[in-house]
Amino acid sequence: MTPIAPALLRLATPADLGACARIYAHYVAETVITFDEEPPPLAHWADRLARLTACGLPFLVAETAAGEVAGYAYAGPWRPRAAYRHTVEDTCYLAPGHTGRGLGGLLLGELLTRSAAAGARQMIAVISDAGTDASVALHHKHGFRTTGRLSAVGRKHGRWIDTVLMQRALGDGDDTRAATR
Repeated sequence: MTPIAPALLRLATPADLGACARIYAHYVAETVITFDEEPPPLAHWADRLARLTACGLPFLVAETAAGEVAGYAYAGPWRPRAAYRHTVEDTCYLAPGHTGRGLGGLLLGELLTRSAAAGARQMIAVISDAGTDASVALHHKHGFRTTGRLSAVGRKHGRWIDTVLMQRALGDGDDTRAATR
């Protein structure tokens, strides 16, 4: 792994959303990492930022020394029902050309810290089993454990795709009960 130049990790602003949309559009069009088949419009990103901010949840960007948004990560509600309010799901994407150098780990680490500070007790990762282990390995490195697999739940680019479910306790979250369910 080639070390990355220092990146500024900060909260996203509306000015960052075009870059976030372009990063995500690449993964929508070129990969099975996301199950979206059409890139969402910029208004979708503005709504997401507003909703997450209103909930006190982090939406982070990694900015290079040149001022380029090289990646983003956010924590969103796991499910809409009130009892799930202390559980979040992580999302992390890097711009092509910025992968494999540790930036995803920086974003995920900061996302974990800020999500715990926001009151989240558990973080869930739903990872497309796209044939590479990079995302699973990243999550394992940050203390997530595999809790399940959903087989052939998505179909994209002519193939059926599984998802891997991973979970990590945050702060004083007690994950012992989750391990026995």
